[in-house]
Amino acid sequence: MPKILELDPHVADLIAAGEVVERPASVVKELIENSIDAGAGSITVEISAGGLPYIRVTDDGCGIAPEDAATAFLRHATSKLRDAEGLGAIGTLGFRGEALAAIASVSRIEMLTREVGAGEGVAIALEAGQVKSTSPAGCPEGTTIIVRDLFFNTPARLKFMKTDRAESSGVASTVLRSALSRPDVSLRLIRDGKTECHTPGDTKQESCIYSLFGGEFVKGLLRADTSDEAVSVDGYVSSPSAARGNRSYQFFFVNGRPVKLKILQAALEQAYAKILPQGKFPSCVLYIGIKPGSVDVNVHPAKTEVKFVSDKQIFDGVYYAVLGAISRAAAIGGEQRDGPASLNPRSPFAAPQGGGASPQGGGASPQGEMPLYPGSGSGVMSQQAGAPYGSGSPHANASLHGGAPYGSGSQLPGEPLYRATNTIRSADGEAVSERGAGGDGSSAVFAGQHRVIGEAMKLYIIVERGNSIWFIDKHAAHERIHYDALRDAGHDPMPQELLTTLVCRLDPEEAALLLENSALMAGLGFVIESFGEGAIAVRSIPSAIDIGDAESALSEICRDLKNSGRAQQAGLDAVWKTMACKAAIKSGKSSQLRELDALAARVMSGEVTHCPHGRPVALEIPKSDLDKGFNRI
Repeated sequence: MPKILELDPHVADLIAAGEVVERPASVVKELIENSIDAGAGSITVEISAGGLPYIRVTDDGCGIAPEDAATAFLRHATSKLRDAEGLGAIGTLGFRGEALAAIASVSRIEMLTREVGAGEGVAIALEAGQVKSTSPAGCPEGTTIIVRDLFFNTPARLKFMKTDRAESSGVASTVLRSALSRPDVSLRLIRDGKTECHTPGDTKQESCIYSLFGGEFVKGLLRADTSDEAVSVDGYVSSPSAARGNRSYQFFFVNGRPVKLKILQAALEQAYAKILPQGKFPSCVLYIGIKPGSVDVNVHPAKTEVKFVSDKQIFDGVYYAVLGAISRAAAIGGEQRDGPASLNPRSPFAAPQGGGASPQGGGASPQGEMPLYPGSGSGVMSQQAGAPYGSGSPHANASLHGGAPYGSGSQLPGEPLYRATNTIRSADGEAVSERGAGGDGSSAVFAGQHRVIGEAMKLYIIVERGNSIWFIDKHAAHERIHYDALRDAGHDPMPQELLTTLVCRLDPEEAALLLENSALMAGLGFVIESFGEGAIAVRSIPSAIDIGDAESALSEICRDLKNSGRAQQAGLDAVWKTMACKAAIKSGKSSQLRELDALAARVMSGEVTHCPHGRPVALEIPKSDLDKGFNRI
């Protein structure tokens, strides 16, 4: 076995820095937290070129004594924790004493600081964690920290940095969450000499939200609040009519700390489960207060996750606060016909309520039927459901290749993605006979041929073939057809220009990632442009995507690109699956018989067997099993 040696202190510092400082946004987060803990009422963040060459954070907090300036950059040096007992009730954002040491070890850093009431301050400069100079300095009360050349001594880390646009967006996202967490602190972000955002710091939540998101966002918010001895919840949630196509605008804060926790997200969305259609998500800015001893904030290096003594108390607190806000709005303004006031507000934590969206996109939508038309449901760009086919015959053989022209004519915006057929087909897909145009839709059943009986639960196609009954998942089957079309090198997404530009507001990092991959998006049928920080202007969308699904599709594509390292083959495959799911028929929406026929033909021929995620699309029940169930054997 190799000899065990103690690591060099510099190497140990670099390893520790990797846990705390991942990118410029991490530096900004740590420095803002230090400023807030110092009692600052105003904080200014300045960056250039994404933050790698230059970051400056200035505050008007309490400042640091000259004799403590160098100590502040030592590992595990902190003014916020004194003993082990203090870990059980942490009330500050920082407490480990790692931030400044970690940042200094991978950058060139300067600090100017002066205590409140002191005659002069101190300036200190470090490089790679080593003090280079210390001297008295005239400076304002508070602290200014300048970080230059981040990761200059760890070139391997630089390979993992994204573009300046992406890194800048990461910093903007961090500043936004920090600003929301403390409405009593004025935060300003200056990027490349231009002010990106500025909050008033007047302690009012609504003022802070307005300054960051604008008036339209604020108009769709409902007040949510509740409290008991254990938990208090205060803030705003979106009205059902202002639901969004993604979760980018869900913000949670626990004791003033921005967090990302699935339990809070689940509690929020459970309150909307019976109100919002599948693919729509509520927005929120919620502040959860809890006794410091009931939450452990020391469970994640970046402190973005916490652990509660009682998850149920937190879940119930958020759930009832949100449900109460929706109920009050429904009682006053009639937000929705089946108002939440009529719901039984029984805690779903122990026994989850029904009505949530299925992972395969099977939730019902109140917008009516969704025929198999590309772009159907969009009043901007398509005909209404049931529009005539033009000169095509409903009895012509099906062509389910997405976007392929039918016959000798080109596909029109209102035409179906494929033609339906009333043809009886054999097991190998060969047409055997057709139903009479004026008949009742029934036909004799021959061995190896199928007959569509109808659909059940607006999801399953019922097919009779030979001595078996088949159930076909129409969403899964149609999803596979779209996925195969997208994989085809010759696939044309048929982008259709919108008469009115669609503005999608995403997380700043998501928006930057989409813009970086604009060529990929154009290949999918999305023509996009920047529309300010965190906003995307969508000029065109694929013909098979409903305009109401565009924002959620873009958000999910972002997730796919993030999880797979952007536009590599694995990422493309994930994007194709997302696009196929969005374009497929939604379960819970009725389809016409000719549309069911066309899908069944593809499945019963053996061409479509599994959805892109690997689930089977058809289930066979033999007559013998039915006979056994009815005691006929």
